Amino acid sequence: MQLYFYLPLTKKIFGAQRANGADRWFNSLRSPAVSVVAAAAAAALSLPENRIGAGDTGRVKMKGLLFKSKPKTPVELVRQTRDLLIYTQRNSDIRESKREEKMMELSKTMRDLKCVLYGNGQSEPVSDACSQLTQEFFREDTLRLLINILPKLNLEARKDATQVVANLQRQQVQSRLIACHYLEANIDLMDILVTGYENTEMALHYGTMLRECIRHQSVARYVLESEHVKKFFDYIQLPNFDIAADAAATFKELLTRHKSTVAEFLSKNYDWFFAEYNSKLLESSNYITRRQAIKLLGDILLDRSNAAVMTRYVSSRDNLRILMNLLRESSKSIQIEAFHVFKLFAANKNKPSDIISILVANRSKLLRLFADFKTDKEDEQFEADKAQVVKEIAALETKELS
Repeated sequence: MQLYFYLPLTKKIFGAQRANGADRWFNSLRSPAVSVVAAAAAAALSLPENRIGAGDTGRVKMKGLLFKSKPKTPVELVRQTRDLLIYTQRNSDIRESKREEKMMELSKTMRDLKCVLYGNGQSEPVSDACSQLTQEFFREDTLRLLINILPKLNLEARKDATQVVANLQRQQVQSRLIACHYLEANIDLMDILVTGYENTEMALHYGTMLRECIRHQSVARYVLESEHVKKFFDYIQLPNFDIAADAAATFKELLTRHKSTVAEFLSKNYDWFFAEYNSKLLESSNYITRRQAIKLLGDILLDRSNAAVMTRYVSSRDNLRILMNLLRESSKSIQIEAFHVFKLFAANKNKPSDIISILVANRSKLLRLFADFKTDKEDEQFEADKAQVVKEIAALETKELS
C-alpha cells in the first residue's frame, strides 16, 4: 500500500509558492515509511480520506495507533487503584463531575484487577502477574482503603471489588498466603465486615469477603472468640431473606471449616452458645431458620472433632425435649435432620437416668412415629439407623420392666 499527498496538501504544508516543487518532490517518494508518515500527517490535518492515495481501500487510522497507551503492569494497576482510593477518601467534597470521573477510573481499575486474577475469558490468568498483583496489594493498606470506600462505588464496581478481595485470599506467593499475614496484622477489618450485615446495601458484599477471609484459621478464630459471633444469632433471622441466608452461610463456615478451632471454641463456650442456639434458632418461629439450624447442628455433633461436645449435648433433657418436638414437625426435611441428631441420644451408651425416663415415657409415640417414618428416596443407611434407634428404645423398655 502506497500513500502520498496531492498538491492541495502540499499547499497547506509548504505554501502556494513552493507547491510545484514540493509536488515533484512528493511524486519521487514511494517508500512505505514515507507513506506511513504521509498518512499520519493527513489524519492530523483532518483531510477527507479521498485526498489520500488513490486506490487505497485499506486505509489505516494512524492517530489511534500512534497514541495507544501501553498496558499497565499488575503493580502499576494496584498503585493506580490505591491512588484513586486515597483521592476519593480525602476529597469527599470535590465537585460532582470530578467525583464521577474518578469513580469511573476506579471502576475500570477494578475490572482490570479482576481480569488479571481471573483471566479475560479468552486466556487463563498468569501466575506471575497474579503474584505481582498480590504482593503489591498487601504491601500497603489497599485492602483497608477498598473496604472503607466500597459503599461509595457503584454496584458493578462493588461486585468486581468483592471478587478481587475473594480471589486474593487464595493467592500464594512463594507458598505463602500473604493475605493471611496481612489480616493478622489488621484483624480489626473483620469488625467492619461482620457488622456489614447491618447495612442492607453492603451486607452481601461484605459477607462474601468475610467468608473468604475466615478461610484463614487465625482469622476465623478471632471472629469466633470476639463478641461478634453472638450477632450471628440475630443476623440469621433478619427479615431480608438474602442477607439472612448469607449470614447463615458464614455462620456455618465459622462452625465447620477449622475443626480444631471449632472444637476448642464450643468446649469453652458450651453453655451460652447452645442456650442461644436452642432458643433463637432451633425454637425459632421461622421455618427456614429451624431447618438450617437443625441441619447445622447435625453437622457439628456428628463431626468426630466435636465428640466431647456431642456427648455433653445428648446428656441434656432440655436438648432432648427440643429434638422430640422437631421430630413432630410437619416438614419432612426438618424431621429427617432432627432424626440424625435424635439417634445420637438413643445410641448414647451412658444415658443419664432422666434421658432414659423421657425416652421410656414416650416409647409408644416414638415407635409409632418411626413406623411411618420414611425418606422421599430409598436410603439404606437411613433405614438401618432407624432400625437401630427402634431397637435401642425397645431395649430401654425391657430394662425398665425388669
